[in-house]
Amino acid sequence: MIRSITLATLLSLSAGVSLAQQNSTPVRLLVGFSAGGAIDSVGRALAESLRVTLKQPVIVENKPGANQRLALAELKRSPPDGQTLVLANSAPFTIFPHAFKKLEFDAVKDFTPVGRVTTYELCVAAGPKAPPGGIKEVLVWAKAHPSEASYGTSGPGNISHFLGGMIGTANGMQLQHVPYKGGAPALVDLAGGQIPMIIDTIYEPMEMSKSGKVRILATTGESRSPFLPNVPTLREAGINVAADAYVALYAPAGLPADKVKRLNKALEEAMRSHELQARIKQFAMSPAFSTPSELARLQATTAASWEGPIKASGFSAD
Repeated sequence: MIRSITLATLLSLSAGVSLAQQNSTPVRLLVGFSAGGAIDSVGRALAESLRVTLKQPVIVENKPGANQRLALAELKRSPPDGQTLVLANSAPFTIFPHAFKKLEFDAVKDFTPVGRVTTYELCVAAGPKAPPGGIKEVLVWAKAHPSEASYGTSGPGNISHFLGGMIGTANGMQLQHVPYKGGAPALVDLAGGQIPMIIDTIYEPMEMSKSGKVRILATTGESRSPFLPNVPTLREAGINVAADAYVALYAPAGLPADKVKRLNKALEEAMRSHELQARIKQFAMSPAFSTPSELARLQATTAASWEGPIKASGFSAD
């Protein structure tokens, strides 16, 4: 009897300690896109894994608008207690500082890098308005038809926008940029023959390319994409342009080192989830965990690499 009471007491105490170790306050995971998109979907899968590794609830909050700037402004205003994070692609941290005159934040001083989650390449896709053939043939046609030589993107001031300028420069011509409000309407116009090309993430045109409605001509990475192994890179096609992007977790500036370490460890453990890895790959992204210091270095080197092309484009906006 004494032994059973003692065992019951120990089990009760153990359960109490386990509950005490769990924080019931939800972590807010901000996403600067509407629900249903690639980064939102990855964010929801990540939140599920982080609930386990952080031992506390993680709630995704969509803050769409202004190309992720609203979400980042919200993060900047949040206390540095580890309870508010953002999942964002690299553009606001590496491209916007050179492209926009009046940002609501300083990309370095106002945020704490937590860790990278994915990397991804982009692609050049052609529709029925472009001639048959590969990327070389399409660009030869574009050079001969400057009034029709345009490319659509998901919006101004993003990586796709400036990649188009770099591709044009590398081929001694100027491609006309046609910005859309998102990748989906650009893809619809591509398939409908309103524009000859788009530059976007690989995921956007993949399904239409399988049905033959559009053609993916080239990818933008240093090596071929594992999601499109039969498609050449721009450099393979003789166009000396390469760029990729990443998705990462950031916290507000001033987050204490112990909290940064805890979040990064939880992220590393979460990234081992086969379900999360599969979800990331579903959107033609590659799982790519990093430490906070590695992310900070990547942000700095990537931002430096974009300064020249953005200035050369002449683009500047508020």
